[in-house]
Amino acid sequence: MSDAAPPPSRLPLDWIAASLRRERTRAGLSLSELAKRAGIAKSTLSQLEAGGGNPSVETLWALGVALGVPFSALVEPPSPAVQVIRSGEGPTVASERADYVATLLSASPPGARRDIYHLRAEPGAARESEPHIPGSVEHLVVSTGRLKAGPRGEAVELGPGDYMTYRGDVPHAYEALLPGTTFVLIMQHV
Repeated sequence: MSDAAPPPSRLPLDWIAASLRRERTRAGLSLSELAKRAGIAKSTLSQLEAGGGNPSVETLWALGVALGVPFSALVEPPSPAVQVIRSGEGPTVASERADYVATLLSASPPGARRDIYHLRAEPGAARESEPHIPGSVEHLVVSTGRLKAGPRGEAVELGPGDYMTYRGDVPHAYEALLPGTTFVLIMQHV
């Protein structure tokens, strides 16, 4: 019996299909023109827009370049108000040329500014935070320990490798549940 980790979950093809149709329409391109610009077969593009196929990182990257959008615009899932990605989960796409798997956690919107913090917290009183400037968004990834975090009334317990994002312009808190809890916090301001 192998101790190898299970393969990562695949990106739902309906996300890719909807993103491709949306971005191709925004760009005003036909299937033929986009396929030509991306250097892929029109039938491949048609299949992807129909929610079929098995796109590689390279194919999606070529389509993103041809559309003038970042790779993340084609694979980012619809975002709820509070998003949690557990360690080992998330939208993934594998390379066809190397043992390489990309898992998108968050795409930076145009014009955003991000401040990155590494935090250490110990059990005890929760760190209550008042709302930041309008439009602020917080992203965090737990490194060690356990953390309960999020907007007031929507806090979620997280462990090592878990990712969470939520509005930072509402009251929120962080509470270490184990000694030596550490996490990376990214404050995004638009």
